[in-house]
Amino acid sequence: MSDMIAETANRLFAAHEEASLAAHPAKAAEGAARWTPELWREIEELGFPLALARESEGGFGLAPLEALSLPRIAAAHCAPVPLAETMLANWLLTIAGLPAASGPATLASGVEITDNRLSGAAARTPYGRHAATTVVLGYGPGGKTLIARAGRARVAREGFNLAGEPRDDLDLDTAEAEVAPSPIGANALPALGATLRAQQLAGAMEATLDLTVSYAREREQFGRPIGKFQAIQQNLAVMAAQTAAARAAADMAADALPRALSAPEDFALIAGAAKLRASEAAGTVAAIAHQTHGAIGFTQEYQLHPLTRRLWAWRDEYGSEGVWAERLGARVAAAEADLFWPALTAMDEGEDAA
Repeated sequence: MSDMIAETANRLFAAHEEASLAAHPAKAAEGAARWTPELWREIEELGFPLALARESEGGFGLAPLEALSLPRIAAAHCAPVPLAETMLANWLLTIAGLPAASGPATLASGVEITDNRLSGAAARTPYGRHAATTVVLGYGPGGKTLIARAGRARVAREGFNLAGEPRDDLDLDTAEAEVAPSPIGANALPALGATLRAQQLAGAMEATLDLTVSYAREREQFGRPIGKFQAIQQNLAVMAAQTAAARAAADMAADALPRALSAPEDFALIAGAAKLRASEAAGTVAAIAHQTHGAIGFTQEYQLHPLTRRLWAWRDEYGSEGVWAERLGARVAAAEADLFWPALTAMDEGEDAA
């Protein structure tokens, strides 16, 4: 079943990617990040936003690792939709017993929730202006952790990331919401978001690698394809190794998603390590890709342009490699020496070992 879903997703995102580039060849970067209602409508018809939910709640009944292949595939095709955020929002809502999101959703945290009303703001919210549902992890009276399902939020300031994707500041004051006890801590969003971005980085790197290898086979210099030169082959091998390492780390975090509920501190460590590795790899992969392509890689109508802009944007979102390295280092330094290795190995033994 998961293979069938992946094939369907690839066909869908590839068709919209080709149509966008063909219709707007001179503005490929901006066009790739432009909101596409037609694409979102097809995504909803296929049920992708509920892929992380249980079958009893309208989901696919897939393991998190299988479900999160959808954002990875979407990223490989530069799909301009908040699929990852909506899938995560619906997972949190359905676990908490609240209705799933209506339309595209975005996520925020750290907001006060009193009498079913929100108080606060959310900065640089993904696709905030397009989100019909805003899901908030916040604090209620007495510091109780709550989850709120609000409607469309007021956009205080529109913004973009380096890839041209909407990153908006939202004013959540007085917004009415459906509220329930949260299944997860109000400070869990960085680790959850890191898991999403690690998958998206892996997908974009895989597409970048495929594009670069194809170009090296076709581009000729001095009478033969540049992929025949040893220096280029060495660089492509480094790209492949970095991409494989990032994918393995991202899959490890996706597989550990249920532990965000049962062992949140361990999950944060796994998610942070995955984001650190994926962000680190993104810089190397983007640099080698552009070095191999030369000037054509910077032209807006060429597909490498929107791919590497996403790599550079996503490597910083929900924590760059430097941010997560500092957090993980502090966690290790705080642990007693004789407990560090058992704790580290237990994280790879499944939820029961947590």
